[in-house]
Amino acid sequence: MGWSPPSADDLRERLGSELFRRVAGPSGEQTRARIHGTPGPRWFGPDRPIRTVHGDAAMFVGGLTALLLQSLHPSAMAAVAAHSGFRGDPWGRLQRTSTFLAVTTFGTADDARHAVERVRAVHERVRGTTPGGRAYRASDPHLLGWVHVAEVHSFLRAHLRYGAAPLTRSGCDGYVADTARIAEELGVEGPPRNLTELVRRMESYRSELDGTREARQAARFLLVDPPIPWQARAPYALLAAGAVELLPPWALGVLGLPRLPRPARVAARAGGRLAIGGIRWAMAPPPPPPASGGSPGPTGRTPGSSP
Repeated sequence: MGWSPPSADDLRERLGSELFRRVAGPSGEQTRARIHGTPGPRWFGPDRPIRTVHGDAAMFVGGLTALLLQSLHPSAMAAVAAHSGFRGDPWGRLQRTSTFLAVTTFGTADDARHAVERVRAVHERVRGTTPGGRAYRASDPHLLGWVHVAEVHSFLRAHLRYGAAPLTRSGCDGYVADTARIAEELGVEGPPRNLTELVRRMESYRSELDGTREARQAARFLLVDPPIPWQARAPYALLAAGAVELLPPWALGVLGLPRLPRPARVAARAGGRLAIGGIRWAMAPPPPPPASGGSPGPTGRTPGSSP
């Protein structure tokens, strides 16, 4: 028999499996089954906005935006550079972050609490001095507050720009309130609980932010020299353009990135939509098998439901 090209379903399954493996790690399937299949109360019910945001492919853009934004705090960047292994093991860091988000958003309350305890134990060990000579510790509530608001702000902007079903204003307030629950468990004091508070809290950190050499090196690593196969470079470039376009205008200058003229911003958004659309297509659950008396379990592979 002659060779025949793979079908669209085969291609989607192959791409989706590779993306899932990259994001969730080699034990992602087992982790996903535990998160979604373990009975017990959850921190967030199925109708909560945090599930809508964290379960959508727009998180791929939002996560990259968050990393760029978080790097602007010298203490946060120094802690990441010295302790996270983001250069030596970037995929491992992504997988740990993905698992934490999935467990706290979708997992049982017990599993969520254990995940938070593990992170807090790591934070207690992370301390040092910035290149500028300032002492830092990852468990500092103020520093944790910056990491939190930068992450929530980025995830929400990505969701509103690229989400499959963007939240309403009240839904956005609900999302910020949901994330505050996790932030408090991690040690953040008085996290914002609505969109207005989130914007104000972001602004309150502006005087502390700086485009240090480490921050600009991290931006180059994430945007220009990412550790991905050459076949994925073009789609990743579209994703990165969408992530940069989501940054607040002031952050671009601090990071040494050019301000995009309107035509370039429009093109970046179009590229982001194309990249997210491709990810959403690849990671969509496969069609259910023909009816045979059974009912298939959850198979979605979007960031929130994976691992």
